[in-house]
Order: sequence, then structure tokens, then C-alpha cells
Amino acid sequence: MPQGKPAGTACVQLDADLRCRLFGRPERPAFCASLRPGPEMCGASRGEAMAILAALEAATAPAQAPMPR
Repeated sequence: MPQGKPAGTACVQLDADLRCRLFGRPERPAFCASLRPGPEMCGASRGEAMAILAALEAATAPAQAPMPR
């Protein structure tokens, strides 16, 4: 995703099992390689991890312009 991944959008590099197709490869984006998953990011279950990631995406999403009336 050359322009970055928008919040709320799954990465195009995830396979059907939600595994990164670029993991361990030189093409993997530096940002992805910099992520160091741990309990504070992954929680204790997949559901908790998804909730944490959704909150992170919401907190870092660009501000939306107000809709014209």
C-alpha cells in the first residue's frame, strides 16, 4: 500500500489466515517491521488484540472534514 494503510482497512498483504505475506522479506514496510507486539498491543486474546488495534487506528486516524450542510 504505497500511500499507507487507511484506518479501518485491512492490509492488502494479509492472506486468508490474516498472516502477513511480506513477513521476513525485504519488501516489508519499515513501519510494519518496527512493530513489536507485546501484551499492551496484543492483549490476552485475538478479540482483545483487535479491540486494541481498532482503538489505536481511531486514535491516529486523520481528522475528518465536517460534512457540508
